[in-house]
Amino acid sequence: MRLIIVGCEYSGVTTLINGLYDWGNARGVHHHLDDHFTIPDAYHLSDEEQKGMLDMLPAIKERFQRFQIAYHVRLITKYSHILLGGFYLEEAVYGPRYYYPGKNSPPIDFEADLPDDVILVHLHARPDVIRARMESDPHPHQLVPSEDVEEVLEAFELQIRRSWIRRQFAIDTSDLTPEELLETFLDISVGHLNAEDGNTRLLKP
Repeated sequence: MRLIIVGCEYSGVTTLINGLYDWGNARGVHHHLDDHFTIPDAYHLSDEEQKGMLDMLPAIKERFQRFQIAYHVRLITKYSHILLGGFYLEEAVYGPRYYYPGKNSPPIDFEADLPDDVILVHLHARPDVIRARMESDPHPHQLVPSEDVEEVLEAFELQIRRSWIRRQFAIDTSDLTPEELLETFLDISVGHLNAEDGNTRLLKP
């Protein structure tokens, strides 16, 4: 599967991506995984490297993000099994708000270069659930302030409506466990799969 999974911080993007990665590996389907588009990539960089990213000037952050997004457009064409978290749609929401305020980038322009079988998954949750997750499982370098949750949820919804990707669907993660989220995805996604990906559903772990 070629998947782009997006949503407000704490909506379950990383949870679903990791679940799908493990699900695929158990069946011999090895996905390329990139879930590092949120500055400062707190899960792959050292503390010193994260500080370096946070300290970059806004114009440098914008350029860096644009370059890495363009690079991953090539990767999503190269790999038939790839999981991308956030990607250019997340950048359209977070970039002008938090990385380089007042400067917009044209992220939708990247969609013309995407393969036709890309599936876009929008994860969302009720604002009170997002805030509860912020309290119970805080992220290192949390990006979205509690007071911005409603606005950010609406901004993701707007980006999804603007997207040209035909194969897309949404999942409300408010009341789902990680296991239920994975199963919900596997059920809903069946109608969006190409023939090769449909055959992988027949594989047993």
